[in-house]
Amino acid sequence: MQQIVRQLAAEIKVTESQVRAAVELLDGGATVPFIARYRKEVTGGLDDVQLRELEARLAYLRELEDRRVAVLKSIDEQGKLTDALRAAIAAAPTKQELEDIYLPFKQKRRTKGQIAKEFGIEPLADKLLADPTLDPHAEAQAFCQPATTLDDGKPGPDFSTTFAVLDGVRDILSERWAEDAVLVQSLREWLWAEGLLRSKKVDGKNENDPEVAKFRDYFEYDEPIGRVPSHRALAVFRGRALEILEAKLVLPVEPEPGQPSIAEGKIALHLGWSHQGRKSDDLLRKCVAWTWRVKLSLSTERDLFSRLREEAEKVAIKVFADNLRDLLLAAPAGPRAVMGLDPGIRTGVKVAVVDRTGKLVETATVYPHEPRRDWDGSLATLGRLCMKHGVQLIAIGNGTASRETDKLAAELIKLMQKQAVDQAGQALPAIEKIVVSEAGASVYSASEYASQEMPDVDVSLRGAASIARRLQDPLAELVKIEPKSIGVGQYQHDVNQSELARTLDAVVEDCVNSVGVDLNTASAPLLARVSGLSGSVAKAVVRWREQHGAFKNRKQLMEVSGLGAKTFEQAAGFLRIRDGDNPLDMTGVHPETYPVVEQIMEKTGKPVAELMGRAEMLKTLKPELFANEKFGVITVRDILGELEKPGRDPRPDFKVARFNEGVEDIADLREGMVLEGTVSNVAQFGAFVDLGVHQDGLVHVSQLSHKFVQDAREVVKTGDIVKVKVLEVDAARKRISLSMKLDAAPARRDGPRDNRFEGVGRGYAPPRRAAEPAQPSAMASAFAKLQQGKR
Repeated sequence: MQQIVRQLAAEIKVTESQVRAAVELLDGGATVPFIARYRKEVTGGLDDVQLRELEARLAYLRELEDRRVAVLKSIDEQGKLTDALRAAIAAAPTKQELEDIYLPFKQKRRTKGQIAKEFGIEPLADKLLADPTLDPHAEAQAFCQPATTLDDGKPGPDFSTTFAVLDGVRDILSERWAEDAVLVQSLREWLWAEGLLRSKKVDGKNENDPEVAKFRDYFEYDEPIGRVPSHRALAVFRGRALEILEAKLVLPVEPEPGQPSIAEGKIALHLGWSHQGRKSDDLLRKCVAWTWRVKLSLSTERDLFSRLREEAEKVAIKVFADNLRDLLLAAPAGPRAVMGLDPGIRTGVKVAVVDRTGKLVETATVYPHEPRRDWDGSLATLGRLCMKHGVQLIAIGNGTASRETDKLAAELIKLMQKQAVDQAGQALPAIEKIVVSEAGASVYSASEYASQEMPDVDVSLRGAASIARRLQDPLAELVKIEPKSIGVGQYQHDVNQSELARTLDAVVEDCVNSVGVDLNTASAPLLARVSGLSGSVAKAVVRWREQHGAFKNRKQLMEVSGLGAKTFEQAAGFLRIRDGDNPLDMTGVHPETYPVVEQIMEKTGKPVAELMGRAEMLKTLKPELFANEKFGVITVRDILGELEKPGRDPRPDFKVARFNEGVEDIADLREGMVLEGTVSNVAQFGAFVDLGVHQDGLVHVSQLSHKFVQDAREVVKTGDIVKVKVLEVDAARKRISLSMKLDAAPARRDGPRDNRFEGVGRGYAPPRRAAEPAQPSAMASAFAKLQQGKR
C-alpha cells in the first residue's frame, strides 16, 4: 500500500500524508463531496477534482497490485520465478506491461514452437543463432526424425526433412522474440510515435448510400496514430464496426518489394544481429521477418488500436462530463411561472404550465400546424393560460416543429403586449421565450418516477412539464433523467459504457452537492444524489416528510428510517432547511461545527441571525481565534464565508440571448452578420452556438480568441451567451462557420479556412466533414445535443 500511496502522491503532485489521509477517508465510506468540503484540514485542502482523480487511480493501482500477486503466484508455481523476474514484475507500472512480462509464462494452447521444442529442436535454434557461420541444412540433418501419426490415425508433427526442422527453428525463435517484453514495448512505443492510422472504404460499398457517405472523409485517410484527435479516432472505429471502413496500422515508410521493413530492422537491432552473408543469415532473416509479419504486426496493431480507443474515449467522456456539468450548473430562472411547449405537428403541441414552485397547474394540447392549422385557436388557448397563471417564461422544446412553434410563441408575446396596451394603456412585463433541449424528456415521461409524480397526466404532457421545469431549475429537473439520456456527449454510444456512467454519476453528485438541496422540497431523485444518501434512504426522507410535514431542523434527519449517524455526517451539510428552527440549517455550515459558530456568537455578542449576511463585521474576525484541534483555520474560514453569504447559490444569474429579429432560419444568415447566441456545447476543437435558426453554428478553436487556445473550454462553456460573426453559411449542407473574433475576415473559398481543423503529419489528408450522423433535432439551446462528430 505504501508504494501505491507514493505513486499517487507523485502523480497528483501532493504529499504522501495527504494521499494517505484521503485514502483512509474513502476506505471509511466518506464521499468525495464530503471530503472536499468538510475535511480540508485532514487532506491538506485536496479539492474534488484531485479527489476524483485519486479515487480512480487508487482503484486502478489496487487492481494492478492484485494482478501482480496473481502473476507472481502463477510463475512461482511453474518453478520459473527468478529474482530478476520478480523485480521486473514489481516494477511494472501498468497492466499492459505486466501482461507483457507474463506472456511467456501464460498457459496457452500448444503452438508450433512448443511442438518443435518437444521434438528436441531448440538446441539447434540456439546453436544457429549463436554461430550463423554454420550451415543450417547440414546441422539440421542430426535433428531429422521419422514422421509421426496421431492416435486417431491422422498425420502428426513431421520433422523428417531438414526443411521441416528449420521451419521448427523459425517457429521457436519467432515465438521467443515475440514474447520478449522489452522488444514488444519498444516496437509499440516506436509505432505509437511514428506509425500511421490508415482507413479506406470497404470494396463494394456504394459511396452514394447516405449511411456510407457519412464516412466520406475517411475513404482515403491516414494520420500519425499518436496524434489522431478523439473525434476522428472514434469516427474511424465506428465506420469499421459498421463494416464501411477498413482500418489498419501502417509503417511510416513502406518497404520496397523483397526488402525488409523498418520494423524488421528494429527487431534485428534489438537482437544484435545483422545479415553478413553467413550461411545461416538467410534463415535468421526469415525468422526476423516471421516474427514481425506473423507474430507481432497484428498484435501490435491490436494493442495500439486499443490504446487509441482508450485515449479517445477518455477525451469523449471528459467532453460529455464537462458539458453535463455546465448544463447542471446552468443559471436557473428561479421561482417564475413557466409554460412548457413540447412541439409536434400531427399530434399537436403539448402545453404544460407550472407555477413558481414547479407545481403542474394546467395542461392543454393545441394544433397550430398541419393538418389542422388552428393558428388563431392556439393563440387564444395559450393567451388564456398565460393570463390565468401569470406566465413569465415560455420554454419551447427543440424537437420536430420547434421553429414553427417558436414563431407561434413570438406572435403570442406580441399579441399579448398589444392587447395590454389597447386595454390598459401600458405594456405588460415582457414574457420571454427560450428554446431548450427536450433531450431526455421522453425518457423521463415514461419513467416510474414521472408516473408517481404526475399519475393522472398523460405521458405526452409530462414531457412538456419537464421542459418547463428544467428552465426553472435545470439541476433539480435533469437529475431525474439518466445522465446519458441528456445527450450532450460525442460518440456517447461508442465509448466504454460503465466508465461513462461512473464519470457522469460523479459529475451529477458533485454538482448537486456544490449547490445544496432544499430538504423540504427536493424530489427523491435529487435527494439520492446528496452525499451519503442512497436511493432507498432518499425515499425514506420523502416518506417522513409526507407523514410528519416539513423538517424543522437537521437533527430530525436522525428520525428517518435507515438514516444513521454515518449517513447524517456525510449528508447533513448539503441539506438546507429554510425558515426552520435554526438559521444555520439553511447554510452550508455542517452541524458538527455549530459549536464554532457559538464561539463566534459569544465573541461578537450577536445572535446567529444578526451575524448572517454581515460581511463587513465578519471580515474583521480572525479565524485563528476560533480554531481548535478538531476544526482548524481552514474550516473556520469556510464557516465565516458561509455566514457572509448564507444559502448562496454558486450558479450564475439567468440570462436569455437576444436573437436578431428576422433571423429565424439558416437562409436568413449572411456573411459578416454579428449575432448573439448561446453556447450549446463545447468540444476540444470548438464550440457550437445556437443562433435561433435551429442549426447550431461552429466556432472552431482557432476562431475563439486572438490568442492561442488549446482547448475551447479555456474560453467558453455550455450556456454562455456570446457574440459571434458569421464567416460562412453552407445552407445545402447545413453548416454555419462562426468566429468570436469580431474583426475576423470572411472565410476564403479557395483554400484552407481558419474555421476548419487543418491536420498535420506525413500523408495526412484533412477530413472534409463529420463521419458521424448529424442530428437535426438536437439544436438551438444550452441543452442542445452535441452534433455527433462535428469538426
